[in-house]
Amino acid sequence: MKRYLSCEVLSNDRIASDVFDMVLSAPEMAAEAKAGQFVNVYLGKGEHLLPRPISICGLDTEKGTVRMVYRVLGKGTDLMSKAKAGDSFMLMSPLGNGFEIDAANKRVCVVGGGIGTPPMLELVKEIRRQAPGAEVTVVLGFRDEMFLADEFKAAGADVHVATDDGSTGFRGNVVALMDEIGKMYDVVYACGPNVMLKFVGHWAAAHGARCFVSMEERMACGLGACVGCVIKVKTADGIVHKKVCKDGPVFDTQEVVWE
Repeated sequence: MKRYLSCEVLSNDRIASDVFDMVLSAPEMAAEAKAGQFVNVYLGKGEHLLPRPISICGLDTEKGTVRMVYRVLGKGTDLMSKAKAGDSFMLMSPLGNGFEIDAANKRVCVVGGGIGTPPMLELVKEIRRQAPGAEVTVVLGFRDEMFLADEFKAAGADVHVATDDGSTGFRGNVVALMDEIGKMYDVVYACGPNVMLKFVGHWAAAHGARCFVSMEERMACGLGACVGCVIKVKTADGIVHKKVCKDGPVFDTQEVVWE
């Protein structure tokens, strides 16, 4: 159930040059949300009136916390980066539809690109809970500076990293790295820039795997009211427009009409 809650900041740490890791006290959200969903963070009035949609990186039901790892991209996220323990934000969550996990899939690939990496961490943990016997391969792509890779390893995944400049791991993009790894999968999950998602989807189709991606679009309301985040999707009745914030953000790549 969607709800507005005032959530106290417990910590807000820089983990890369422009990436921050915020943990908030939010027991109700932690109990209801799932991997792949997002929250709307309300920052105030004026130029900060519209909420900032931030993906959920972690959920801890025992501690009652929600974790967000975000990149500073503008004035809103810059304001978030300055928050200290004891501050609070108004959040609406859980929003969108998260990833569905089928325990029958024994060979799983999880792909994260840049700031699309954080929501995949909770997904890996959820796969481990629901399908403990699954073989989980994680492929992460960064421009240069890497973050969260060690946490994917700690979650029990086989982790591979690609960087554009080759400073860490494989030099190149995630699709080239998937070719290099040479494994076959039952299902591929991905989050990152849409151009990356398009080619990950093509790769999965060529290798006989289902593929589900968390789409990246600009969102204003996060509730489907403003119709500002529509994408084209193939259905039995033809091509229709669906809202990323309400109908997604997770879609089957076979249904997405890639621009």
